[in-house]
Amino acid sequence: METRPLSAVVLAAGEGTRMRSTRPKPLHRLCGRPMILHVLDALAELPVHKVVVVVGHRGDWVTKTLVDHAPPSLAIEFVEQTAQLGTGDALAVGLTALPDGLLDADGDVVVLPGDTPLVRPPTLAALVRHHRNAGAAATLLTAVLPDPTGYDRVVRGKDDAVVRVVEAADVREDDAFVDEVATTIHCFRHAVLAPALRRLRPVVRTGEHCLTGIYEVLHDAGYGVESLVVGDPMEAAGVNDRAQLAVADAELRNRINERWMRRGVTMWDPENTYIDASTRIEPDVVLLPGVVLQGECMLGAGAEVGPDCHIVDSAVGAGAKVTKSTVLRAEIGEEARVGPFAVLGPGAHVAGGEVVGPFTRLGADFAALD
Repeated sequence: METRPLSAVVLAAGEGTRMRSTRPKPLHRLCGRPMILHVLDALAELPVHKVVVVVGHRGDWVTKTLVDHAPPSLAIEFVEQTAQLGTGDALAVGLTALPDGLLDADGDVVVLPGDTPLVRPPTLAALVRHHRNAGAAATLLTAVLPDPTGYDRVVRGKDDAVVRVVEAADVREDDAFVDEVATTIHCFRHAVLAPALRRLRPVVRTGEHCLTGIYEVLHDAGYGVESLVVGDPMEAAGVNDRAQLAVADAELRNRINERWMRRGVTMWDPENTYIDASTRIEPDVVLLPGVVLQGECMLGAGAEVGPDCHIVDSAVGAGAKVTKSTVLRAEIGEEARVGPFAVLGPGAHVAGGEVVGPFTRLGADFAALD
């Protein structure tokens, strides 16, 4: 992974009209975190020298969010795609922000959109490793699906090399049997990218320059083009509407719950336990059904929460017990007892060992309403 410099371009300029929202698509949340941040979290596990994020629709909002919350280990540069002319054009815009030194060093560039929040760091690392071991000019992450209808198909030549990618709308009878589909995640040799992008022809149907066309350009020019089949197709799934957002959110929550259980947290009913990505939990915590841990929560060792608790941006001390209660930006001390049906508002503090009985309301905001 260290033989050549590695950079990345994240495509986040699209309007995302199918989300039917004023919020930019990359900023829709999964497990309490904008989905583009999940993409950057995965990139942060790789030795990436520079990350360029291509913004467009409401780019100032996207930029501010990433400046405030992106992994601090990433060196991020922002560039604007002023006109929505397709993913090929977006990548061409993104390349302008990469330092000339990376091109001179003959590095590689990982390219992926900001709406693939389920991709795992090991998958990105495997893509780069395969790309470099094969000496390829371009390597596409692909998936094999039992029903590839509606997806771009990967067409291979006699030597099993990738010849081209056929867009879903252009699939004809000769390609209909192909079950290997193209994802939106790529790795390119930096030196070949700009010349190949200049040779992309706009899609007649849309007038856009589609990035998938670069594989035919490179193959026809005599470059080696490779692919890597992802083991779990869900990793490369894009989020284009609210239904797909819900599917991705459920997948990510399952991963989060499994990770905490393997670290010593007991969940009576994982399917009815909701934990945001920014929550931290110590071993021997017990979560009963109906628990929602939202935002930046911290649960100390041996605490028991639930059933039916909603805790937001709050701390629960070691050994504390919270039952059927709502806790919002509050602090519960060690061995304290809260509930049932207690409501702790912003600023509320329950001392260690203190008992807060049923139907109690604490917190400055709640007191002002009385």
